[in-house]
Amino acid sequence: MKIVEVGPRDGLQNETASIPTDVKIAFVDALSRTGVSEIEVSAFVSPKRVPQLADAEAVFRGIDRKAGIVYSALVPNRKGLERAIDAGVDKVSVFTAASETFNRKNINASIAGSIRRFEPAVKLARQSGLPVRGYISTAFWCAFEGRVSPNAVIHVAEKLLDLGVDEVSISDTIGKATPQEVAALLESLLPRIAPEFVAVHFHDTYGRGVENVLASLDFGIQTFDASVGGIGGCPFAPGATGNVATEAVVKALQEKGVLNQVKRERLALARRVLDPFLTEERRSVPKGGSAACAVCEFHNGETCCGRKDRIIGSEHVGSAHRP
Repeated sequence: MKIVEVGPRDGLQNETASIPTDVKIAFVDALSRTGVSEIEVSAFVSPKRVPQLADAEAVFRGIDRKAGIVYSALVPNRKGLERAIDAGVDKVSVFTAASETFNRKNINASIAGSIRRFEPAVKLARQSGLPVRGYISTAFWCAFEGRVSPNAVIHVAEKLLDLGVDEVSISDTIGKATPQEVAALLESLLPRIAPEFVAVHFHDTYGRGVENVLASLDFGIQTFDASVGGIGGCPFAPGATGNVATEAVVKALQEKGVLNQVKRERLALARRVLDPFLTEERRSVPKGGSAACAVCEFHNGETCCGRKDRIIGSEHVGSAHRP
C-alpha cells in the first residue's frame, strides 16, 4: 500500500503566493519523516508556464533524502527529463489526458501528439534506469467536454504502457467523479491492466475524494496520490479545487487496517511548514459560472445556480452541487 505525496508539486503549482525555495525544501524534508512511500518534489517544466516550480533544481539539491523514499518529478519532454536527471531524481512522470480539449489547453498538443512527444523522454528515462509514471488527466469528467468514457481512458493507458511507462495514474482532475463512476472505469480498465500498475489521483471538489479512494481499494488498487492539507489543483482546469487530503486518505485506509506506516501527526507538522505562506481561501465548490460548475448535474445551462454550499466532511449542506 503506497501513498504518493504530491503536495510539493501538484499542491504548490496552483498557488499564487510565492513560496521561498528554503520553505519548499523544509516541506519536503518534513514529508520525508511521515512514512509516505513517494514524494513528488517538483516539475521540470517551463518557468513561464508554471513559475511556482521554477526552482526545481534548487529544491532537489537542497532536500535531505531518506532511504526507502522515492523522490520524483514531472517532466514534459526530453529537455525536462535531462534537467531532472541532472538534479538526481529517482522517478519521472509524463502527463497527458483522456480529453482532447483539456490536453490542448493544458499542453498545447493532441493526445496522440503528446504521446509522440513523450517517446524520446521515456526512452532516455529507461536507458537511465528511471521508472516512469504516466498521468492521465480528466479520466472521469472534463471541464470542457463533460463526461469522459472509460474507453477513452483505456485507450490512453494502453498507449502509455506500450510507450514504456511503468505505472499509470488515473486522475479525476476536476474532482467530479462518484464512487460508482470510479467502479465503472476500474471494472473496464483492470481486465486490461493489472491493478499493481495503476495509481489513482483524486481531487476533492465535490467532497468525494475519500469515498473514491475506498472504491478503488475495493478493486485492489494499492497506490494513492494525495496532497497534505488538501492543497493544490490544476491551474488549467477552470474551477477545480484541491487534491484529496493525505491526512484524510491515511485515516480512511488505517481504519480499513491496510496502512500502518504513515504517521498522521507528522503529516500535520509538514502541513504547518507552509501555513505562513499559503493563501487562506480554500474553495469547497467551483466558482459560479466556471467550466467545472457547468458539468454539475444541477447546472441550468448558462450559469451556476448561485446557491452557496458548505462542505462538512463529505456531506453537502444545501441543494446545489449535490452528488
